[in-house]
This record gives sequence, C-alpha cells and structure tokens, in this order.
Amino acid sequence: MSLIQTRPRSITSAFACGTVADAMDTAGPQVCDDMTVEVALSVMAGARAGHLLVCDDSGLWTGLVTQPQLAAVRDGSAYTDRVQLRDLNGGRGPYTSPVATLAEAERTMRCGQVDVLPVVDEHGSALGVLAVAR
Repeated sequence: MSLIQTRPRSITSAFACGTVADAMDTAGPQVCDDMTVEVALSVMAGARAGHLLVCDDSGLWTGLVTQPQLAAVRDGSAYTDRVQLRDLNGGRGPYTSPVATLAEAERTMRCGQVDVLPVVDEHGSALGVLAVAR
C-alpha cells in the first residue's frame, strides 16, 4: 500500500509533477453506510485492511473509517450491536481529486494528519486511496 512518502519540508520534483491518479491504489474495500460496526470490523479483518471506504445507497463516498476508530466506538459505553457506520460522528474528513498534484495531496494529508486519503471524482464516487508508505 505504498503511495507517497511524506517529507517534513520539501518534496522532489517527481512528486510535484505527478497527479494523484498516477499514484493512488484502487479503492479496496467499500461498504455501505448501513453496515454495523461489528460487521465492518469483520470485513476489515477479512480483507486485511486498515480502513474501509464508506458509501451511501447511491454508491457515493460518505467517509472513511479505520480499525482504531471502529474499535473505539465498539468499546464505548454507548455502543450497541445496532450502531451503523452512518451513525458515527466524524464527517467525511479530508479527501482529494484524481487530478490534484501529489504535492497538493501531501499538504492535505499533513494538514489533516491522516495516513490514508480517499480519492474522489467530481461526481462523489470513491476511486481509490492515497496512503503514506510505511
């Protein structure tokens, strides 16, 4: 899942010239927002993924959830087995366009303090993700 490596200050000209579409990974697991937290954790484990892209009934991207986020919800005092992904607070979070430059995406990731950035087209469909190489 390597895409770009963030650097504290400047980036190389190769990163400045490339677009997100050139570097993104395919979207990976996408789930509907009516899925329960428990099922989402199972899907994530089965896919060996650290995140899930969440879509609405129309297939449009509504957010991204990570294993630590879902585990925190499950371990919370208000948790029931009926909590759906659409019930989670947190909003859509940062995302990027496939035509954005890698430098722009890097800034978005750094400012949003995220390791995974959804790539969303102009219609709201998730195309893939940009992830920090570890």
